[in-house]
Amino acid sequence: MKRVLVAAVTVGMAIVLSPVASAEPSWTMPNLIGRDLQGAQDAIQSLTHGEVWFSSSTDLTGKGRAQISDRNWQVCSSTPPPGAKFTASTEI
Repeated sequence: MKRVLVAAVTVGMAIVLSPVASAEPSWTMPNLIGRDLQGAQDAIQSLTHGEVWFSSSTDLTGKGRAQISDRNWQVCSSTPPPGAKFTASTEI
């Protein structure tokens, strides 16, 4: 009778774990329609603790007027709409 010698070899494996990507913080868009543009911008900056500080605007009269004083402009609509989630990378 023959004897069979069986040898087991374990090969070590290194597993590299990358850090879990943290989700970008998000906020819920408040209803700023009817407020002056400066007040709306201040509200967004306050809500996001300064993480969102830029918002764009459009002259809805179609005249292409330039903003000089944000307090003289009124928010007529918002993107994203009130109640929607937004992040620092969302165009507002």
